Amino acid sequence: MRRPACLSTVLVVLFLFGTLLPARSAEGQSPVIVKLATLAPEGSAWVQVLKAAADEAQQKTGNAVQFKIYPGGVMGDERDMVRKMHIGQLHAAMLSSASLASMFSEIDVLQIPFLFKSYPETDFVVSRMEDGFKSGLEKNGYVALGWSEAGFTYLMSTVPVDTLELLRKAKVWIWNDSPMARAIFEEAGVIGVPLSITDVLVGLQTGLVEVVYAPPSVAIALQWFTRIKYITDAPLNYMLGGLVAKKEAFDKIAPQHQAVVKEVFQRHMTRLKEVIRAENQEAITVMQKQGVKLLTPGEAQIADYKAISEKAMQKQTGHKYSLKSKEEASSWLKAFAEGRK
Repeated sequence: MRRPACLSTVLVVLFLFGTLLPARSAEGQSPVIVKLATLAPEGSAWVQVLKAAADEAQQKTGNAVQFKIYPGGVMGDERDMVRKMHIGQLHAAMLSSASLASMFSEIDVLQIPFLFKSYPETDFVVSRMEDGFKSGLEKNGYVALGWSEAGFTYLMSTVPVDTLELLRKAKVWIWNDSPMARAIFEEAGVIGVPLSITDVLVGLQTGLVEVVYAPPSVAIALQWFTRIKYITDAPLNYMLGGLVAKKEAFDKIAPQHQAVVKEVFQRHMTRLKEVIRAENQEAITVMQKQGVKLLTPGEAQIADYKAISEKAMQKQTGHKYSLKSKEEASSWLKAFAEGRK
């Protein structure tokens, strides 16, 4: 006997309605949805790893915790992301050290120019100081879910700037969210052009800026490399990366699931760090194949950069970290050097 048409229609509607409902957790409770944003574009290593971590965390919590990822700066620049976390429009974000320092100022110590010479140094110092960073973030209402990095930054330009004199004549981008860079450029007598990261590519395309600074893989991901002609082969400073969540939002996750989320994301962020390091090395090779020239400044030029940076760091306007944090970082670097002897 044929079913009435109306019954078939009802069954189809009920099935479709059921598939459109949010997945419920194993305990039958509605899941906690975590809205997570990043400047990294879709398809980049950052976003791929975030998605992999989110999928694993969802599976291991029995769908009790789910993530909605907003890549490519669709939620604005990092300053916008921090503001949206503060008001509850976002719950988590992947941020650079400059933005992390706006949440806990002592993290800014890692950005001191020429502080680090190698990745083993950064790994050693960060591993010794990270507990303090996590504690400081939590006191200010944020939870660190994992550390990664963007790597060492380099000057990249459409005109040669391998000397201080040439840099002073160029149109140099200054990131709105980086008072440290602003202080250094002011000390150097460089007139900067302030732009958000999302506006830099247009600035390069229109000639509004001629000099930018970033890790090589970032220049590739954000397409800056399509406009630059030179890379100055002198790593300026180290850029930490971190995934943080607003504590108020994170506390809505059941305690047993919080530990799972932290473990999964930290493991994936550690893996991302290794991927980024390989990509940074590969990015320089890719840009050179595209015709970008590698400029090597002389020892005198590098000494000039270091002297200017040190003067800027002696002033209170150029950084947010305390003298205590600087001394701690220096002591760990000394311990690292002694351990290598």
